Amino acid sequence: MPHVSTLLMTEFVTHDVKRFVLSKPDGFEFVPGQGTLVGINKPDLADDLHPFTPTSLGDDRVLEFTIKGYPQHHGLTERLHQLRAGDELLVADVFGTIEYKGPGVFIAGGAGITPFIAILRELARKGKLAGNTLLFSNKTRADVILELELRHYLGDRAFFPLSNEAAIGYDNGFIDAAYLKEKVRDFKQPFYLCGPPPMTETIGEILRSLGAKPDNVVFEQ
Repeated sequence: MPHVSTLLMTEFVTHDVKRFVLSKPDGFEFVPGQGTLVGINKPDLADDLHPFTPTSLGDDRVLEFTIKGYPQHHGLTERLHQLRAGDELLVADVFGTIEYKGPGVFIAGGAGITPFIAILRELARKGKLAGNTLLFSNKTRADVILELELRHYLGDRAFFPLSNEAAIGYDNGFIDAAYLKEKVRDFKQPFYLCGPPPMTETIGEILRSLGAKPDNVVFEQ
């Protein structure tokens, strides 16, 4: 049975992404990068649980999720974005998703950054960010989730290519073979991919063609 959790607060972090802070159920444990199923504790929605990744750390006293709303889908994320403090959510047990295997290249598209937020926060707390690079693709600057925090962690090893906007301080275009060869020197290191399935499948194929070992390309499962 899913745990019942109380929504403590929400706030926008971009124009269409909200941070949700929840009470943490007793005994709820997870490792950064793992996911869970989340739903709304209402009779008509109790069976509609969708996968999300906590962006808080395992020993935090609260649970945090960073969730993009898709009002055009008229689904769970639209309803989540309408919730207020005091509403109840359902949180299932965790399942394994992205496992950190050591310093490497994090490649994210849009809301696909969420599994990496907790991993990078954990590495920052342990002083183990060295050797990691982030390639975080978005359509525009307004779509970039937690940009200041990510730049703080990774400095000049954080890159934010924009597909629909040209702006000073940002690369313009997509993460393709040419872009990867420009930003990555060692294709033997681990690569962590999360984003829309067509993007991660294409980039996974490109990485393998450039010499990355299949076992070193970690997808969200």
